[in-house]
Amino acid sequence: MKIQFNPRALAAAVLLFIVLVVIATVGARWGWVRSFLGDTLAVIWVYYVFKTVLRAPVLLLASLAFGVGAVVEFGQYLTAHVGWRIPNPVLRVVLGSTADWWDVAAYAMGGLAVLAIELPLQRRRTAPR
Repeated sequence: MKIQFNPRALAAAVLLFIVLVVIATVGARWGWVRSFLGDTLAVIWVYYVFKTVLRAPVLLLASLAFGVGAVVEFGQYLTAHVGWRIPNPVLRVVLGSTADWWDVAAYAMGGLAVLAIELPLQRRRTAPR
């Protein structure tokens, strides 16, 4: 793993961030789009944020992105278990407030989507010409 700036990954991260903001605000009543698709895209976004500054194997970065989602979900579980409440409404939207196994499934789907997108691109870049 090396630190290296990737402008294409930054562009993807910015675009995904805009989509996530729209889903989190305007899409509040869109049901599964906000919950499941939003969580799936969040893991993809985290992957591209990592890829913006890190040069590492796709599987490693995708696993780290999934891990971030899993840690957030575990944090939601712990806060509910202990009875804490996040007072900041923006943080509550970003981090979520209810632990759910479907969220973990969405994070896994995001990780698999990253692999489905990035592995063929990686093969094309490294293929002999």
